[in-house]
Amino acid sequence: MRVNTGVRRAFHRDLPRWYRRHHRQLPWRATRDPYRIWVSEIMLQQTRVETVRPYYARWLRAFPTIQSLARASDDRVLKLWEGLGYYSRARNLHRAAQAVVHERGGQMPRTVESLRQLPGIGRYTAGAIASIAFGERVPVVDGNVARVFARIFSIRANVRSPRTLQSLWRLAEDLLPDTDPGDFNQALMEFGALVCTPAAPHCDTCPMHRICAARARGLVEQVPNRGDKPQTVHLVTKAAFVKNRDRILLRRRPRQGLLANFWELPAADARRFRVGHRIHELRHTITHRRIVFQVYECVPIANLPSNGEWQSVTHAQLKALALPAAHRRAIDSVLSAKK
Repeated sequence: MRVNTGVRRAFHRDLPRWYRRHHRQLPWRATRDPYRIWVSEIMLQQTRVETVRPYYARWLRAFPTIQSLARASDDRVLKLWEGLGYYSRARNLHRAAQAVVHERGGQMPRTVESLRQLPGIGRYTAGAIASIAFGERVPVVDGNVARVFARIFSIRANVRSPRTLQSLWRLAEDLLPDTDPGDFNQALMEFGALVCTPAAPHCDTCPMHRICAARARGLVEQVPNRGDKPQTVHLVTKAAFVKNRDRILLRRRPRQGLLANFWELPAADARRFRVGHRIHELRHTITHRRIVFQVYECVPIANLPSNGEWQSVTHAQLKALALPAAHRRAIDSVLSAKK
């Protein structure tokens, strides 16, 4: 895709000018520490900025350096991430910190190629860290950037398809200025987050409106094309609430797979428990899954295996364990109702 002089000038002059005047004051923008930038980029994946802010602050209080993160236990890492979702991000961050400390003397890689060798760091994250922290002239393409390009250049193809993605990365590289690539990349992403938004974009006040092909053609609401949405799946899960005096029965999930190593209320399995009446119900969503989470008062039928998989915990111990958000909310609600 060819970029004419006027379009290039708008990206190199108007976009940075807008960014200097209007960008949000975010804690990870006040540093060039690659570890802190890395943490923020991992947390921001598929997560809103306002959700990330308190997690970022708590994380850095607990793990101010990559060395402190590398020394932490898996349980401590998961507990600090609890409620943020997509928990493989936390596990990969922990594993990558250990690799940096044990294999690289605690020094973060400085290039896209070397950053991508670490667990959980893909092309986008590597480009963000390398350009912002180290000034490497490399592009980034995330959902915000893809949307900006799709509208300004009126790209109607599915932006999630490999072929279109490849074109977007080439375009991002072609538009990179010779200086301050980190600021340019952040300006692109911030522009997508604040002006060229997914719904109701601010076209009337957009500093790039003169070069926006989608606006000129009346296609702003039609692009980007993100392909067919995954079909919604409706699920019902049933959990057992077993309370003995001041202790609540939990079961630890396997070390691999979804929510690995998390503690949770066990399934209300009639082979293990005498299932009583339902005492709580909540609804939550994970990507395209709509889940009804039901909690039943239960009594064990037989002794449970003493292999560390099952544990009866006090309220104080419960606070220190990492639980899925739905299980935490359900337990808090049940305990409040029982007071």
